[in-house]
Amino acid sequence: MSMAESFSQSGFAKFINSPTGRVMRIVVGLVLVGYGYTQSASTSGIVLMLVGLVPFAAGLFDWCLISALLGGPLSGALIGKTPPKS
Repeated sequence: MSMAESFSQSGFAKFINSPTGRVMRIVVGLVLVGYGYTQSASTSGIVLMLVGLVPFAAGLFDWCLISALLGGPLSGALIGKTPPKS
């Protein structure tokens, strides 16, 4: 079993790609961007805003970056689905 397949069957993958997990990623991203904005006079504030865009975009577009990094599908909707046999 590949790492991507192992990840897709984990409870974490199932949660993070559920509707609740997507909302959580969006909220966390917005919080990071908002806090970074309050600190935008510093370099760390700008970096924090840029970092916050990652979970925000992942939740908004239903991307699973962990799966993609492990060699699985980028789309959250495809996590845990078996690919068609050829």
